[in-house]
Amino acid sequence: MIPGILHNVFFDIFLSAVILIFAGLTFIASHREHVKATYGSYEDRALVIVPCKGRDYTLDENLKGIMANLNGNWKAVAVVDTEDDLAVQSIRGSGMEMIISDDSCSRCSGKVRAIASAIDHFPDFPVYVIADSDILPDGDWLRLLLAPMSLERTGISTTFPYFRPAGGFWSFVKLVWGFVGQGMMESRITRFGWGGSLAFRSELLKGTGLDFFRSYVSDDVALTKLCKKAALDIAYVPEAAPVINSPDDFSTFIEWANRQTALSVYSTPSVFRYGIVFYAATILVFISSIVLALSVSPFFALLLAPSVITSLRNAKRSRERKLQVFLLSFIVPFIYFYNLLKARSTDTIQWRGTNYHLEEEL
Repeated sequence: MIPGILHNVFFDIFLSAVILIFAGLTFIASHREHVKATYGSYEDRALVIVPCKGRDYTLDENLKGIMANLNGNWKAVAVVDTEDDLAVQSIRGSGMEMIISDDSCSRCSGKVRAIASAIDHFPDFPVYVIADSDILPDGDWLRLLLAPMSLERTGISTTFPYFRPAGGFWSFVKLVWGFVGQGMMESRITRFGWGGSLAFRSELLKGTGLDFFRSYVSDDVALTKLCKKAALDIAYVPEAAPVINSPDDFSTFIEWANRQTALSVYSTPSVFRYGIVFYAATILVFISSIVLALSVSPFFALLLAPSVITSLRNAKRSRERKLQVFLLSFIVPFIYFYNLLKARSTDTIQWRGTNYHLEEEL
């Protein structure tokens, strides 16, 4: 008799907890911050810095897309480590100016060194733009990205890419995984500067700012920290989102996802705490809904609501194969939960063929 009573008590406690978590997840899933802001037009000078190493997928098209955004006040320079880099031919073919990375920072990544080198060579621009060589922007990308810089309170203007699948199954997983980043951008609490497409005020790197920047592995982590220290806004411009053509397979996707998550945790340790709680709760409710629906009552399938809402939102965001995106959205929390656990134990990342240590700054 007593074991039966205890069993019922524990089940009731468990069910109550699941329902409470379900209510919280449903609220979060259905209440997203509305990102809509009106900016003026930024007409002052700006330099687009394009660090290049190797041949990115669709590199020729990417560089030409960046060049198509320039005008009399907006210039672009590509930065390579050596003149025999595989990207050099494409850079010359695009007509983009090129310099060799020559900054003396020691602990920084190759990308940070490239950006610092460009600033050393072109020190008099009020705004700099970082553009990864794997982005494919449209014709309004730079105008939209720079628009928030017309407001003095804006320290960084950024966006987040659309990962266009150019491969098999895992390239579609990357597309859906990328929607996690878009969700983070939509909240001012979790917003960050994404270094693939980011404009920033030169004042952030004045004084000790440039030394601080040179000490970091990740350019966007350093700039995000400098922007917050200066109490300036980080503007998110979803309309400026470039495309990244992604021919990923399992190995390239997992390496990329683990690296991105490790850098996020490295930037903001609270990302791990909040992420673990959120995705553990999501997984718990998801599994519980299926088990309870099959073993107790189909009514418990209603607990799938938070996952369904998120999956529908992702399908709406997708430009292709919406049904596939909808279904894949149910497994991404499991992948991201794994990425978080992996990131917690990561002290070294590999980036463009070079290993970087993170343990001193995690």
